[in-house]
Amino acid sequence: MNILVVEDEPKLAEVLRTYLEAAGYAVRWVDNGLQVMDIVREWAPDLVLLDLMLPGRDGLDICRDIRAQTTIPVIMVTARTEEIDRLLGLELGADDYICKPYSPREVVARVRAVLRRAEAAVAAPAADGASASGLMIQAEAWQARLDGVALDLTPVEFRLLALLASQPGRIFSRDQVLDGLYDDHRVVTDRTVDSHVKNLRRKLADVRPDEDLIRSVYGVGYRLELSGGAS
Repeated sequence: MNILVVEDEPKLAEVLRTYLEAAGYAVRWVDNGLQVMDIVREWAPDLVLLDLMLPGRDGLDICRDIRAQTTIPVIMVTARTEEIDRLLGLELGADDYICKPYSPREVVARVRAVLRRAEAAVAAPAADGASASGLMIQAEAWQARLDGVALDLTPVEFRLLALLASQPGRIFSRDQVLDGLYDDHRVVTDRTVDSHVKNLRRKLADVRPDEDLIRSVYGVGYRLELSGGAS
């Protein structure tokens, strides 16, 4: 698989390249934020390791553009450790967040985990073709539609919707949601889970503004409630 490393510190980039190539990945490196989207479009990497503090363009803006155009997994790598940056990064569609200083072995492990989750989501037979009252999920194409309208979802939002849609009406606990979204046992705050649910709920509401399709059951979890689709 191809990994795009976006990092303006040459020594760090070289270390990441060495470890990733040793793990079997093909690696390209770019040190300027202005060049990233051209490479993403031309090379179509399987994952982007994205530093936030870059010359030319900020990493958050780049992440926003990647999410608007592709479903390529993004791992943010940064020295910004404040919670607001962490939540903002996840809301923009980042799949993971690694703080500097870091172990290169940890980065490789996180890359493997994110790629494994992405592959599992695409291959998941429970989600493939799942249809419930106007909702259609096509896992192989990584597409979801509600009442025929394509939903612009991040990879995490897609996995969340596929999980809830696998059994409409069932209440999924926070732990079950986390198990469905993350399999690397990271520490994720309740606010992070709520952020993903809020973003997905908003995108569903763009199609059905008069319905609250994802219900929060206080102290328990979440369930998907779908009535009949649009005629």
